[in-house]
Amino acid sequence: MKRTELERRERELRKAEKKKILPGQKEAMSVGDYIDALFGMFRYDTEEIFNAAEDENILEILENMKGEHPEKQWDVIIRKAVNKTKVEQKEKAYEALRNLAGIQVATT
Repeated sequence: MKRTELERRERELRKAEKKKILPGQKEAMSVGDYIDALFGMFRYDTEEIFNAAEDENILEILENMKGEHPEKQWDVIIRKAVNKTKVEQKEKAYEALRNLAGIQVATT
């Protein structure tokens, strides 16, 4: 076996070791996983997202996100999920999701 192949296997083993979780713990979702999960829950057309303000499943995802990621990433996750839909009324959906999650608007 070539040295590069051995090194690749060693890297994969180290990655797998890092991802091991303790029994009883669930694996935390990454920022990208939350963006994809939110995007997958949205019902939208070219104009707006229809279920951004009242869907309980979206609220559950937002609550999990708040528990697993620092506050500075919450806006990024919500904004990228909304942008992925390419709807016209992005700000309306963004604000509805922030209100649903109970995230305060940062004043600068």
